[in-house]
Amino acid sequence: MGALVTTLKAGMAFADWPSSDGQNMLLYPWLSDFRVNNEKFVEHGHRLAGVLIGLVAIALATAGWRAGGWQRRWTLGILLAVTAQGGLGGARVLFDRGTLAMLHSVTGAMFFSLCVVFRVLLMSGWQRWLRQSDQRFSVGGLAICLVAPLVVLAQYILGGALRHLHLLRTEHVISAVFVSLVCAAAVWHLLTSSHRLLRYCGIFIVGTLSLQVGLGLGALSTRFGVEALGYVAVSGSLEQAIACSLHTVTGMFLFASTNCAALAVLRLKSAGCLTGLALTPPDLLSGGAA
Repeated sequence: MGALVTTLKAGMAFADWPSSDGQNMLLYPWLSDFRVNNEKFVEHGHRLAGVLIGLVAIALATAGWRAGGWQRRWTLGILLAVTAQGGLGGARVLFDRGTLAMLHSVTGAMFFSLCVVFRVLLMSGWQRWLRQSDQRFSVGGLAICLVAPLVVLAQYILGGALRHLHLLRTEHVISAVFVSLVCAAAVWHLLTSSHRLLRYCGIFIVGTLSLQVGLGLGALSTRFGVEALGYVAVSGSLEQAIACSLHTVTGMFLFASTNCAALAVLRLKSAGCLTGLALTPPDLLSGGAA
């Protein structure tokens, strides 16, 4: 919803917040805008989606509090993050600043990734995965998997500058090549691993990266046109709305996928499953652990 709001330039459909045209957000006649004012329909739908996410976060924090331990800390962190995200979205409206809109998008991707990582940590498969070992995974693989989320986030920020501030178009395109190479290197290490969890992570990154590159080309074409092919971009066209919005959303999934890979590598390393990272021979390591 947020990506569509940006694509349709509907972020300032309402000049007030948290009310909508002076009315209570939950009582505003949202559906009546569907045929009358598409911008207000999309923006208010985005606001209601934020309310729904906030309610889910409260329920999650309540369950996490009852569970205690690390789950309590994570769920409280998620609740605080979504609260801050909502406040940032409101500030974007009240101050009408493109930089705040870009920051709101970036922190939205970070919040989404936080939720995905938390879900991965809750998977029951960890007990099985932590009993598997891998002697192939190298220090280089560890380094590239930890760097990948950072370069993807940097690329997402450049994309936000292009979408919200209309800046850094060339830099965003050039850095996309670099990000693709870094992710490809991470994928190579993950897919050549003998550990099933790491191979799963590699497959997810391959899928999201391939989709992201294709949507990126589509977003550039539908927004700026392709002179060589005689294609002229039409502002506000359906294909532009679809390509640009999905490109943003897939970027969030790519960021989350690389974060999950980094989490898996660190978790397996701390459990001693990646024996190829050890500086001592595996037999000495096992003896020391025993």
